[in-house]
Amino acid sequence: MFIDASNLWEAQKAKGKFFDYEKLEALIKRKFDCKNIKVFYYTAYPVEGTRDYSLDGRHKFFTFLKKGLKFIVRKKELKRISVITPEGESIEEKGNMDVEITIDALHHLRKYDIAVFFTGDSDFLALVTYLKNHGKKVFIFSSKNNISHELKTGADGYTDVLEIQDIWGKELKHRAELEK
Repeated sequence: MFIDASNLWEAQKAKGKFFDYEKLEALIKRKFDCKNIKVFYYTAYPVEGTRDYSLDGRHKFFTFLKKGLKFIVRKKELKRISVITPEGESIEEKGNMDVEITIDALHHLRKYDIAVFFTGDSDFLALVTYLKNHGKKVFIFSSKNNISHELKTGADGYTDVLEIQDIWGKELKHRAELEK
């Protein structure tokens, strides 16, 4: 199971709730009738000092995924790129994890029969096609507001996570609400 955290973040915002990753893993085990599952979680996070809030909670969450749920967490700092537009200079942040996901999917190719991707990015179509051509079943989980048509139709199956009831956890609250 390969989780593109930025793609899932969009689904969580749309739903207004956080995923419960224990429930999510249990759902995949039930749906695909598998006992052993390896979960890879990919995320990019803000550089320390670039936000007016603490990143400690995020790092505690990564530790919970690794130690509590035994996920393999691949993370890196967001790359900060200076961009000049007619309105002036600004900073864009990029944290693409596509290469890391692809490397892991190919590196572990002989260790699985079914690949489950939580992403909606059409860049993964080539990987999905490659895996299918090598005898793997590939399933995509994303949300209707964040899935490419090519990826949705190129895999062996697609599930809209917004329609699944039993994978959601706590309410998602905007940071401003938490500070009240």
